[in-house]
Amino acid sequence: MNETWTLDRTYESPAGTVRWTALGDPALPPVVLLHGTPWSSFVWRNTARALAEDHHVFVWDMPGYGTSAKYEGQDVSLGAQGRLFAALLEHWGLERPAVVGHDFGGAVALRAHLLHGARFARLALVDVVALAPWGSGAYRLLGEHAAVFAHLPPALHGALVREYVASVGGPGLRQEVIERLAEPWTGEEGQPALYRQMAQNGQRWTDEIEKRYGGLALPVLVCWGTEDAWIPAARGRALAEAIPGARLHLLEGAGHLVQEDAPAGLAAALGAFLREEHTGTAGNRTAITRG
Repeated sequence: MNETWTLDRTYESPAGTVRWTALGDPALPPVVLLHGTPWSSFVWRNTARALAEDHHVFVWDMPGYGTSAKYEGQDVSLGAQGRLFAALLEHWGLERPAVVGHDFGGAVALRAHLLHGARFARLALVDVVALAPWGSGAYRLLGEHAAVFAHLPPALHGALVREYVASVGGPGLRQEVIERLAEPWTGEEGQPALYRQMAQNGQRWTDEIEKRYGGLALPVLVCWGTEDAWIPAARGRALAEAIPGARLHLLEGAGHLVQEDAPAGLAAALGAFLREEHTGTAGNRTAITRG
């Protein structure tokens, strides 16, 4: 797999500089990929390249994540990210792109659509944060004591981040991927940034929108790893049931980072779903497939 990944463009947002890039022919249908926490657009590198064969693919690091701005006092809450995503779509000139959200990127997409008027052609939700109860026990613990953990000795903090990243379930991440995912959260800016976003986020951000899922009126695909150790696959089934017409695609043996555990299966499922918009085909909402 190609581990090189560079975001070569910028957008100046109220929460600081957002780094982004686009892959594929601009004449092709647009699709936007949203990462979650504690991730960055790096998790989408292989999926983005695969989808770029048929789509114009937009990827970005949210403020406070990856290579985008990180600073003390920064608003990196789901509330801020949802508003920013709606504004970013306007900046890109995308009126009705397809959208794919992973982890709390799904909540960002849902908030942008349900609360801020962002229009999508279709929406894929991959192991997302969308339903109560919210967050893993470790995430809640770290967020509740963010001021303490932000001052851990750097070596101890680094070990904690790597172990946390590696706890996603599935077959296990390669060490070089763990190091790449942990790297943005180290150093003078990265360490406090990790705990800052944990302290600012919680279930209230999805409680605001959960009752609106039944009103979603666009094609929705829910993808989930069967061995997700952070958000169990049962939550994916419940989410698919809550959204009219939504379909569920289970990726057998994959953990929370399905992009790493089942890249080909995920790319195939997303590619087929995205192509439906242009072919007019659709699947059965009750079908559960395994990739």
